[in-house]
Amino acid sequence: MKAKILIVEDEQKLASLLTRYLDNEGYTSCTEGDGAKVLSVFDAENPQLVLLDINLPNVDGLQLCNALRERSSVPIIMTTARIDEIDRLIGLDAGADDYICKPYSPREVVARVRAVLRRTRPDDDGSDTIEFDEARLQVQMSGNTVVLTAIEFKLLHYLARSPGRIYSRERLMDVIYADHRVVADRTIDSHIKKLRAKLKTAWPEQEIVHSVYGAGYKFEL
Repeated sequence: MKAKILIVEDEQKLASLLTRYLDNEGYTSCTEGDGAKVLSVFDAENPQLVLLDINLPNVDGLQLCNALRERSSVPIIMTTARIDEIDRLIGLDAGADDYICKPYSPREVVARVRAVLRRTRPDDDGSDTIEFDEARLQVQMSGNTVVLTAIEFKLLHYLARSPGRIYSRERLMDVIYADHRVVADRTIDSHIKKLRAKLKTAWPEQEIVHSVYGAGYKFEL
């Protein structure tokens, strides 16, 4: 049986949309939009993951994240539409496991939920892995094989060495261009875009290489 998700979101239409998408993926879900009631709902429902919006009435999401972390190690994914909160969330100072910026697609949320649960509760969410074949410049995922260029392979392999770690563009440039050639600042973005497009052929509903606003990129299943 898949995990129960607590959706903390005061926009009812959005909460209902997320519920529908998560239910379609086999998860069970419950919702709460009042920050003051979240802890009691959490205690009563005992969810395996909390999808937590920052901007809530009565008690904001950052306070709730701290309070939840004091009583539980349950995975927490925070959502925000406020750009000024991004820097704090990048550092995950409140103890969250991941964050998503609004506006987002429900499919992206489902993919992030799946990725966090796979990392924190592997028995609940399958055992997909990624295998690297350097001799053939291939990666294999869920029985599907993806052929990459030498640069794409080196980039993905380097990111995958430390799942969840954020690497700046500058650091990734040093890795893939060891000769320190002069290239455009956004060269990494171009490689990442092409890499993602290829990986989508194997896992069409899951993002594997994530953009981290203002910081760089990370690998996370």
